[in-house]
Amino acid sequence: MSEKNQDRRRAARDRLVQQREQDRARDRRRRTLIVSTAVVGVLALAAVIGVIAGKNGEDSEAGPAVTPSGAQGKDGLALQVGADDAPSTLTIWEDFRCPVCAQFENAFRDTFTELTDSGQLKVEYHLATIIDGNLGGSGSLRAANAAACAQDVGKFAPYHDVLYRNQPAETDDAFGKNSKLIELAGKVDGLDTPAFRSCVEDGTHDSWVEKSNKAFGEGGFEGTPTALLNGESIFPKKGDEQISAANIKKWVAEANKGKKPATVGATP
Repeated sequence: MSEKNQDRRRAARDRLVQQREQDRARDRRRRTLIVSTAVVGVLALAAVIGVIAGKNGEDSEAGPAVTPSGAQGKDGLALQVGADDAPSTLTIWEDFRCPVCAQFENAFRDTFTELTDSGQLKVEYHLATIIDGNLGGSGSLRAANAAACAQDVGKFAPYHDVLYRNQPAETDDAFGKNSKLIELAGKVDGLDTPAFRSCVEDGTHDSWVEKSNKAFGEGGFEGTPTALLNGESIFPKKGDEQISAANIKKWVAEANKGKKPATVGATP
């Protein structure tokens, strides 16, 4: 009888352990961004969207900000993809360590490319380092500096895409190693040069990145990614409409009604 009781207790403990694991799995799923596989490509959100914690980076002793070549906008903080005279502007704030940013980019990259190449839209990327502030490490800063180094030679867009396609786990500070960022530069034709390596290793644009992150903090944004079409938020939705590839095209078409597309759909 005693052995039967022990078996029952063991079985009960096993069921309890299994239930706890199922609860943890459900909780992890709730906190993970879900990218829909539907044709419309709807990007749905879970509870957390790269939320800013109280710590948003540290003050730096680095020197004066060195603005990347061709940077646009106020204080030269925007890295532009698309033609100057595009009728609409999509402003995106991102952190290269932010997993939701990677899912956002990987879901809508082709849509943005189609719209910029056809002269309908220009995208102004702004870089933040909130994950470094929240979790520690330097991957957000190091990756943003490397992206600015790529901007210097007109390779920001392809390198930006490579970083998001090869993003490590949020808690893995792999981008904190310059050697990793230089290795990934090998995936962009013509980027891995002595000048690029020197820019990455010297942290040439570190102060500029920190200036950009400060602007993000002062902008009152809720987290990354932040996406604004002509100043109006479209992520995770615009009004009552959920963001999707089809809706992005529709929103841009509505914004551009009566306006001419850009004469050249290319990065400056």
